[in-house]
Amino acid sequence: MQEVYISVDIEADGPFPPTYSMLSLGAVVVDTPKTNFYAEFKPLNDRSVPAALKIVGRTLEDFGRVGRVPKDAMIEFRDWLSSVVRTRKAVFVGFNAVFDWAFVNYYFLQYLGENPFGIGGIDIKSYYMGLSGGTWDDTRSSRLPKTFKTSLRRHTHDALEDAIEQAEIFRKMLHRSVDSR
Repeated sequence: MQEVYISVDIEADGPFPPTYSMLSLGAVVVDTPKTNFYAEFKPLNDRSVPAALKIVGRTLEDFGRVGRVPKDAMIEFRDWLSSVVRTRKAVFVGFNAVFDWAFVNYYFLQYLGENPFGIGGIDIKSYYMGLSGGTWDDTRSSRLPKTFKTSLRRHTHDALEDAIEQAEIFRKMLHRSVDSR
């Protein structure tokens, strides 16, 4: 079955669901980043880690006002995935995928009873370790070689912009691994 790589980034108000909430989700088709999805969510509760909200740059009240009901946003995300994947397999791709996937998985299972991505995905950091033979510390975005840097501005913690940025990094790594065969 043909695969479609979907770069996903989320912003959250803490380190794990459901104690903390996913506040925004951005997703792009790795090969066609103009094919993308973005949603903001109403928080699940009033818990947050101040440092996480500082990174996001907004308050829980902001997301409470403009965010969507999680179930509705996840239905829309599932439908968007179906429309771009069609009969192919959606593969979750993230930069530190374990964090982002945990929230996406929880929200899909909690609100829709299934996760279209299945039980895992591709972590760009781990992919780079295999490609380069480097260490985990070498996988920080600030340490990636220029060949994998993006043409985009700095990492913004806007879920869609970050999903686009990591899609470009992953595309470059994929091309590098194919070229080296």
